[in-house]
Amino acid sequence: MFQNFWFNVEYGINHVLDINAYDHVLFLIVLTVPYMFKDWKRVFLLVSMFTLGHTLSLVLSAYNVVRVNASVVEFLIPITIMVVALFNVFTSGKGAQREKVGVLFLSTLFFGLIHGLGFAREFQMLLGDSDSKLILLLEFALGIEIAQIIIVFLVLFLGYIVQTIFRFSKRDWIMVISAIVVGLVIPMILNSDFLK
Repeated sequence: MFQNFWFNVEYGINHVLDINAYDHVLFLIVLTVPYMFKDWKRVFLLVSMFTLGHTLSLVLSAYNVVRVNASVVEFLIPITIMVVALFNVFTSGKGAQREKVGVLFLSTLFFGLIHGLGFAREFQMLLGDSDSKLILLLEFALGIEIAQIIIVFLVLFLGYIVQTIFRFSKRDWIMVISAIVVGLVIPMILNSDFLK
């Protein structure tokens, strides 16, 4: 029983930390980079909204409520990362991440839905004919949340080091990291099957 539980949690952790599918990590980086440790509650809420969206789309897919064209989803995932990165670039230093809780949280939920759809096919194979789909989904979601908290902590920690020890301004930190992520997602967008 515990072995199954841990397998599913670990599967969720590995899904996020998979080096070959780093889109999830890139999204978390651009979502977290504008914040500091003192904003941890807000960051935790944002990340949880993303997990909620991700899990919701897996539930809808697992119960065959939703079927989506894989190439469209694979195209939309880097677009969502690009949108958040560009939002950071254009609003860094303006405190926009503190305002409009609704917009930021709803867009994070929406992006979670899209990212979840990207994983739905692989997840269907994992489910097989399982009777306990919902339990499996929740265990997997727990793994995702654990991995996301690890990434968020690392981004916040790096931000703290860069801004206190190396005296980077917060604005420069946000701009540099977001620009790097934009550079990484442009090829993902251009190479997607949707555009071929």
